[in-house]
Amino acid sequence: MGKLIVVIILSAITMSSCNTNSKSIPRIRPMAVAGQFYPATAEEALRELRDFEHAAGSGNEQADGNAPALQALIVPHAGWVFSGRVAYAAVAQIPRGAKYEHIFLLGPSHHVGFDGASVNTAFDCYQTPLGHVRVDRELCGRLVDRNGCFTCLDSAHTREHCLEVQLPLLQYRFGGGKADGEAMPPIVPIIIGTQRQAVLQQIAAALKPYFNSRNLFVISSDFSHYPSYDDANAVDRRTGEAIMTGRLADFLKAIDENEALQVPRLATCACGESAIAVLLMLCESNPALRFHHVMYHNSGDSPYGGKREVVGYHAFVVSAASHHEAAQSAFSLTEKDKQTLLELARCSIQKDTTRLAELQSQLAGNRTLHFRTGAFVTLTKGGRLRGCIGHFGSDMPLCEVVTQMAHAAAYEDPRFTPVEAHEYSDIEIEISVLTPLRRIHSIDEFTLHKQGIYMRKGWRSGTFLPQVADEVSWTKEEFLGHCAQDKAGIGWNGWRDAELYTYEAIIFK
Repeated sequence: MGKLIVVIILSAITMSSCNTNSKSIPRIRPMAVAGQFYPATAEEALRELRDFEHAAGSGNEQADGNAPALQALIVPHAGWVFSGRVAYAAVAQIPRGAKYEHIFLLGPSHHVGFDGASVNTAFDCYQTPLGHVRVDRELCGRLVDRNGCFTCLDSAHTREHCLEVQLPLLQYRFGGGKADGEAMPPIVPIIIGTQRQAVLQQIAAALKPYFNSRNLFVISSDFSHYPSYDDANAVDRRTGEAIMTGRLADFLKAIDENEALQVPRLATCACGESAIAVLLMLCESNPALRFHHVMYHNSGDSPYGGKREVVGYHAFVVSAASHHEAAQSAFSLTEKDKQTLLELARCSIQKDTTRLAELQSQLAGNRTLHFRTGAFVTLTKGGRLRGCIGHFGSDMPLCEVVTQMAHAAAYEDPRFTPVEAHEYSDIEIEISVLTPLRRIHSIDEFTLHKQGIYMRKGWRSGTFLPQVADEVSWTKEEFLGHCAQDKAGIGWNGWRDAELYTYEAIIFK
């Protein structure tokens, strides 16, 4: 009977959901922080995950071959009661049914310091309340064998929580809302123990062959540690805006500037600074990638947290530009194109139908000026505004938008009387060619001076072009407040619960 029991136990172990090509017993990394950072049982974990999913909304419901490929996430790693909702908001952007070869998890070491990166080659899988997550030990081993910056340091992984807390979130998403460990791609767990830029460059170079649409990179980092609630919002906003640029230099500069402010109790701007830096290094070699901000909270927003000392939590996703974004990024106007658009506008204002017809005939083969995008036409006289009307959207060719908006600015702007013939020679024309509107959910995603803002609440809407910021000395909040109050008519704080969109502009006159 004793022998039979031993055989049954061994069979149960070898038939666990952690599959391995080896005939030996799988080596399982046990949960280190279950019951502390997240629930220890499947029932409790699933209950919280369903709450996170409900809060995140529909997310990205299915993989679409024409949709931009999601390539990376930046997610927080505090206890779920503080940051789980923020983390899942990013995870929810992974399309249902998405197929990846691997998930590379990068995070900081909270327990040991070392010069390089440690990739976990010691285990076949990680245990979680939802089952086991496979580790591609062969790939992990190749990273160690071929790159001096990689090692396998058991102490960097044994107690580390920053990667572990992400696993049930990912299992739930890839499992379609079920406890299905097998549905999740194998992982490559990497802990970074250094901030030396030269070593981080080596780590990025080693990972570059894998940084593509076939793999998902998950970067684990919390943000500001221990300032007050309001200070955290300000510090994290500056750090988040720098990450949104996709440029490492901007990120490092923002951290230096935040630290120079000597914010009380600010211990770090991002505990995963090194992991984020590696991601930015990887992204800089691919200009087609875009950062998108998903959500921000800090621990003071949780019913379990106070306001005096908080930790900040951002969620970002990185994806390839959509076809329209890529076309828009490549879109440019020559000086001749600009002069042609200005002439179209002036002919429209002066009702010179003969010359207008000639120009439109000449433009028949001009693909640039027939690109479908929005534009604003602004008229001034003696330095004072005389009319401004624009059109968002990509439903008309640019040349037609400019023609129509110039006429509307001259004769249909309700703030002014129609332009008269004797004013024609005094009218100056400025054209702003717009990129497509992009919905944002946080003002961290809005860059003053570079982007315009469009807001909508009910049937009311309003916009400020990017160049408005150059004419005033407003902060970002003041810019939004004036737009809400003066343009949309929804009150100074109306922007806070309005739909917000950003856009950029090519401006010429």
